[in-house]
Amino acid sequence: MKIKFIGATAAVTGSKHLLITESGAQVLLDCGLYQGVGKEKEEWNRKLDVDPSAIEAVILSHAHIDHSGNLPSLVKQGFTGSIHCTEATYDVCKILLLDSAHIHENDIKYLNRKREKNGLAPLKPLYTIVDAEKCLKHFNPIPYRTEFHLNKELTFMFTDTGHIIGSAAVNIICKENGKVTKLAFSGDVGRYTDLLLKSPDVFPQADYIICESTYGDRLHDLEENAEAKLLAIVNRTCVEKQGKLIIPAFSLGRTQEIVFALDKMKNERLLPDIKIYVDSPLSSSATDIMRKHKECFNEALHTYIQTDPDPFGFINLIYIQNAEESKAINDSMEPCIIISASGMCDAGRVKHHIRNNITDQKNTVLITGYCTPGTLGSRLLSGEKSVRIFGEYYNVNAAVESILSYSAHADYNELLKFLSCQDKNKIKSIFLVHGEDSAKASFMAKLLIEGYPKVLIPEKGTVISLE
Repeated sequence: MKIKFIGATAAVTGSKHLLITESGAQVLLDCGLYQGVGKEKEEWNRKLDVDPSAIEAVILSHAHIDHSGNLPSLVKQGFTGSIHCTEATYDVCKILLLDSAHIHENDIKYLNRKREKNGLAPLKPLYTIVDAEKCLKHFNPIPYRTEFHLNKELTFMFTDTGHIIGSAAVNIICKENGKVTKLAFSGDVGRYTDLLLKSPDVFPQADYIICESTYGDRLHDLEENAEAKLLAIVNRTCVEKQGKLIIPAFSLGRTQEIVFALDKMKNERLLPDIKIYVDSPLSSSATDIMRKHKECFNEALHTYIQTDPDPFGFINLIYIQNAEESKAINDSMEPCIIISASGMCDAGRVKHHIRNNITDQKNTVLITGYCTPGTLGSRLLSGEKSVRIFGEYYNVNAAVESILSYSAHADYNELLKFLSCQDKNKIKSIFLVHGEDSAKASFMAKLLIEGYPKVLIPEKGTVISLE
C-alpha cells in the first residue's frame, strides 16, 4: 500500500491523504478545505490533486470543514463511492456542509458584483447548496469500534479521539498478497480534560501512524485556571468597564464548552446579571446535535446533567437566529457577552461584531483557540494595532485576550499520551501532518527522544510505500 500526502502538509488545514493498494484501489482519508492560507487557498481548494472517479471510498475522521469541507467538490467532480464516518459526524456534516456551501455562494456573489463593475467575467462558487445536498447522499454512518470491510484488501474501524462529537481515529488493516499492514490515522486528537467529551480512546497497535501535530510545540494552560480567567475577563469587561465581551467560537464544540462554563458560573451565582448571546444559527443547530449525542459526553457531564438537564441553556442566555436580531446587539449600549462564529474571525457574524466594537476600549475580544496564520483572529492575537475588516482598516482599541486551554486540540504532552498505547518497537514510521512547520519539527524531536524509531514530515505530494 502507498500513501500520497496531499493536504494538511504545507498548511495546517486541508486534510487529505490518498491510500493506493497493490491492486490499484484508491481510498481517501478526509477531503478538507484549506482555510486562512492566503490567495493560494482558492487554487488549492479547486485543485483536488486526485481523480475523483477513481476513488472507491472516503473515510472521514470528523466533520470540521478543514477535514470534510471539500467533499461536495469531490462528488461534483465525479466521485460515486461512499463516505464512511461515525454517526455523530454524519449529523454534524448535515449542517456544516450546507453552511459551507451557503458561504461559498454568498462570497462569490459579493466578489462577482465587484468583478462586474470592473468589466470582468463572473466566477462560479467552489460548490453550491445543491452540490452539498447531493454529497450528503453518499454518507454511510458507522458506529465506533465496528469493523467495516471496505473491499478484499481493506478493513477499518473508528475509535473515539474526543476532539468534537463524532471525531475518530481511523484504524486500517490492509491485506495484500499474504502481507498484513496496519495503519492508524489520528484525525484530530482532543483533550484528556475536555469539559464535555470523553477522553481519546486507546487504539489498536499500528505499524504506521499518520498523526496530527497542531500543538506539537506547546502546552495548554491548566484547565482549572481557564474558568477563573474567563470569569475575571467577564467581570473586567462587562462590570468594571460596562463593555461588550466578544468571543469568537467555532459553532460546534467551542461554543458549547463556553456556554457550559458560563452555565456552571450561573449555577454557582458567580456570573453577573448580563445578557449572553449565542449569535449563530449554526451554533444553535450544533447545540441541538450535542444534546442528541449524549453517548459522547464524559462521566462528569453525565453527573452534572442529573441536576441540570440542559447544560447549554439558562436564564439570560439567548440564541439569536435572524440577522435583524444580530444587528440589534450592536445597536445596544448594554454590557453583554457575544459568542459567535467563526472561531478564527475570518467569516460569519462575529466579523461584524468585531468591526462594530474593536475601536472602543471598553470592549474585549477573547480568542479561545487556534487561529490559522493570516486570519483576523491570528492578526488580533499577534497584537496588530490596526486590522482590515471588510476592506476597511479599524484601530484595535479594544482589549484582546486569549484562553487557549479551551482548544479542542491536544498539546504535545497529550499527543504523547495518545500515542502511549502503542508498542514503540512495533511502529515502523510516524508521519506528522496538520501542523505548522515549527510545530511538526518540535514534535518530531520529542517523539525521537521518547524512543519512537522513525518520524517523518512528508511534503505536499509525497508518495510513500509501506513495507
